[in-house]
Amino acid sequence: MNIKNPILKGFNPDPCICRAGEDYYIATSTFEWFPGVQIHHSKDLVNWRLAGHPLNRVSQLDMKGNADSGGVWAPALTFYDNKFWLIYTDVKVIHGAWKDCHNYLVTCDTIDGEWSDPIYLNSSGFDPSLFHDGDGKKYLANMVWDQRVHNHSFYGITLQEYCPAQKKLVGDSKIIFKGTEARLTEAPHIYKIDGYYYLLTAEGGTTYAHIATLARSKNLFGPYEVHPENPLISARHTPKSPLQKAGHAQHHKLKEKGSIKQPV
Repeated sequence: MNIKNPILKGFNPDPCICRAGEDYYIATSTFEWFPGVQIHHSKDLVNWRLAGHPLNRVSQLDMKGNADSGGVWAPALTFYDNKFWLIYTDVKVIHGAWKDCHNYLVTCDTIDGEWSDPIYLNSSGFDPSLFHDGDGKKYLANMVWDQRVHNHSFYGITLQEYCPAQKKLVGDSKIIFKGTEARLTEAPHIYKIDGYYYLLTAEGGTTYAHIATLARSKNLFGPYEVHPENPLISARHTPKSPLQKAGHAQHHKLKEKGSIKQPV
C-alpha cells in the first residue's frame, strides 16, 4: 500500500505519533482553537480518521485572553502503563522577551474517553515531552528559556523526574543538552534503544532554517554525543521544497511486553 502525502490535510501542525499495540495515533497542535489538540487514528499509517479532542473542557484548557497563535503548542502523546499520557503547553504570551509557558499533563485509559483534569507541571519554556524509562520512572524534558546577559535565550534542554503518585515533578532539574550551532533548540523527545538514550530536538526555528537533530548517550542525564551526520531532516537549502517551514520532527515508540519497539 502506498502512502500519499500529506496523510493529514489542512491544519495539523506539530504532529507527534504514538504506537499502542496495533494502533497508531497522531496528536497535533490546535493553537487558540477549542477544543484543544486533535488526535487521529490509523491501523496502517495510510488511512486516518479523527479520534477525538482530549482537551474539551475549560477546566483542562482556559484560553481566555490568549493571543492569536498562542494556546496549545506541540502536544506530546505517549502510551505506557496501559494508558495514554498527553503533555501540552498553554502559551499565554507570544511576543516579548519571556516565553516561560505553562506546561500540563492529562491522562486517559482510552484515546476517545474522558481525559483527566490537568496536572500542572511547570512554567519553563515550551513544547515539553514525557519519557518513560525501563525502570518505570518518568521524566519531563523541556527547553529552558533564559534571558540572562551573554546567554542564548534558547538555553538548552532540561530533564526532571515526574512522580505519578505525587502528581508533580520531583528532585532537581538538570540541563542535559545545549544544542548545536544551529541554536533555537526546542521540542525535546527521548527514546531508549539498544542501551542508548537518543535525544531528538528541533533547531533553527520554525521558519526556513528549521532542522531536526539527534544526539545520544549511555546515560539519561548525558553527556550527549551529537550525530555526525546531522541534521536528520531539513529543507533550508531547497527554498522551493514543499517541506519548507516544516514543524517539529517528532515520533514515538512504545515499550510493550518487555521489548523496545522500533520508532515509527
